[in-house]
Amino acid sequence: QVQLVESGGGLVQPGGSLRLSCAASGSIFKINVMGWYRQAPGKQREVVAVITSGGGTNIADSVKDRFTISRDSAKNTLYLQMNSLKPEDTAVYYCWASVLTLTPRRTGDFWGQGTQVTVSS
Repeated sequence: QVQLVESGGGLVQPGGSLRLSCAASGSIFKINVMGWYRQAPGKQREVVAVITSGGGTNIADSVKDRFTISRDSAKNTLYLQMNSLKPEDTAVYYCWASVLTLTPRRTGDFWGQGTQVTVSS
């Protein structure tokens, strides 16, 4: 129905930057909320940042001064700009979206496959 494809992960040194992207496609009538989650080895998945269709954002305290979430609604694409990366940011980052699908007309949650971010010297 709806596919979310992340890109932009990789290996970066502490203090470096990465920009993640998530492209949504498929049976989309409207994307309500989009967000980024992450899961580190041995830990539960946690929310990093979310953004509404109106542009309102909510960012986890642990990354608030370093990460920025944005979206291009015309392209159905979500971004996460990550600066001043730390080793503790190492995780698999997942894109999530709450989507009102075209057919059938209903709202559902969709996830990407995840992209690895590793912060290490």
